[in-house]
Amino acid sequence: MRTGTYGLVVLFCSALMVAGGCAKKEMVKPEEGAPMVAPAPAPTPVPPPATPAKEEPMAAQPVSEVAVKAEAPQEPAKAEVAEASLERIFFDFDSYILSQPARDILYRNAEVLLKKQTAAKISLEGHCDERGSDEYNLALGEKRAKAAQDYLVTLGVAAERLSVISYGKEKPLDPAHTEEAWAKNRRVEFVIVK
Repeated sequence: MRTGTYGLVVLFCSALMVAGGCAKKEMVKPEEGAPMVAPAPAPTPVPPPATPAKEEPMAAQPVSEVAVKAEAPQEPAKAEVAEASLERIFFDFDSYILSQPARDILYRNAEVLLKKQTAAKISLEGHCDERGSDEYNLALGEKRAKAAQDYLVTLGVAAERLSVISYGKEKPLDPAHTEEAWAKNRRVEFVIVK
């Protein structure tokens, strides 16, 4: 009988210990009013390391001829080049006689017209300085242009390719009123018209 009581006591104590342990667990409750800890954000998935983009060679693309022409430096037009190579000639005061330097220039101009600009038509423009009347200067400018035309024809340039016009004192090369400016204005210019 004593052994049974002793066993019951041991069993009761064991049950109390087990119940006490469980009670302690139940006693641990989260405190009310305590800040709720936000759950940790779910880790964002890390993308797999990107494989370096493989550089593919560009496919050859046809280059249009128009684009190439647009990027190419502009070459002066043929007529502009020829005009630049046709030199003007100058005259003494109140004269339409061709000086030796003027004849030399006309010779070079004739070479250009016979070898490089074989089909170009040229206008010979006679000019004068500001002295003299309009009528006088128009007549003198025409005589200067005609003298240059005749000389070019003797050098072999076809007369049909040459025309003559006089501007008198209307288009001065230098607008100053000095002897130097007047010397520049007494001239014949060669302009390609076609």
